Amino acid sequence: MNIQLTPGFTVDNFTNPYIIAEIGSNHNGDMDLARKIIDAAVKTGVHAVKFQSWTPQSLIAKEEYKANTVYTDDPKKHWGSLREMVEEYYLREEQHAELNEYCKSKGVDFCSTPFSEEEADLLMELDVPFFKVASMDINNLRLLRYLGNTGKPVILSTGMATMGEIEQAILTVEETGNKNIVLLHCVSVYPPEMETINLRNITTLQQAFGYPVGFSDHTIGSAIPLASIALGACLIEKHFTIDKDLPGWDHMISADPDEMKVITSESENIVTSLGSTRRVISEAEKEKMPKMRRSIVTSRSLKKGEIIQANDILFKRPGTGIAPDQESIVVGRKVIRNIDQDVVLRWDDFE
Repeated sequence: MNIQLTPGFTVDNFTNPYIIAEIGSNHNGDMDLARKIIDAAVKTGVHAVKFQSWTPQSLIAKEEYKANTVYTDDPKKHWGSLREMVEEYYLREEQHAELNEYCKSKGVDFCSTPFSEEEADLLMELDVPFFKVASMDINNLRLLRYLGNTGKPVILSTGMATMGEIEQAILTVEETGNKNIVLLHCVSVYPPEMETINLRNITTLQQAFGYPVGFSDHTIGSAIPLASIALGACLIEKHFTIDKDLPGWDHMISADPDEMKVITSESENIVTSLGSTRRVISEAEKEKMPKMRRSIVTSRSLKKGEIIQANDILFKRPGTGIAPDQESIVVGRKVIRNIDQDVVLRWDDFE
């Protein structure tokens, strides 16, 4: 099923993937840093940069703030209290508009994940091409209905979700009349263990629901998202930073520019190389056959009138003579001329 994700990009399984650099909160509340990350993302060739749209009120309840007043596990990833980090890192309304305009000037799509209806309204005003739903909201049916009713494509991350919950989310969006849906296989661990990634779930989701399926990646490096493309992933979402040592939640598990460049540059090659399920011999291969295949050659000198025996022949390059699979037709035939040792046999050598 083809989904028009943006005015200039249609996605489907096993087509060139739409690649999103997930900046999220890696801007750390600093608009200069945000612009630097956007610039770096553009240079890697991604199609979009994505942020996250939440406020201290829309995402976290008081109970959670009270439970996380001090972080001690990893000072590089966490500092201060949860409330202090949220206050520092959330994007203000005017900053959304600023980043949207900056992305337009750089020729890259601006998008974001809304965590409430109000934030969805803000993104509608900015005319984002689609809505990305975080894995945590796969069962937030009220938000899904609201996003579905906008008519814009809805990208659903499926981390932590059962097949039943994924089906419920899809039906909720479809009930609004919106069938512009893309699913993302996702493991909501940062980073996940390799044995938990289960990339074959991409195939499972393709077959179960009939929608294009992509991959929201939290692994380190570029190998796993590239592998997902070989399974037909139509969209790759990958956290992105310019410096993995910066403080903040996601810098350490994010791709740097070199890693993202590998993903963008190799993705099209992977799709092209997948080719067809029909067995095809290319013209270039056909041209190689005379040089690389073998022919039947004499293992000794033969005299006119001799009958070819199996031990009279060998198989050597080039492949310009009689093919080895014709051995049974050659053995038992009479030669009509003297033939030296190590000579490629031809059909006109026989009676």
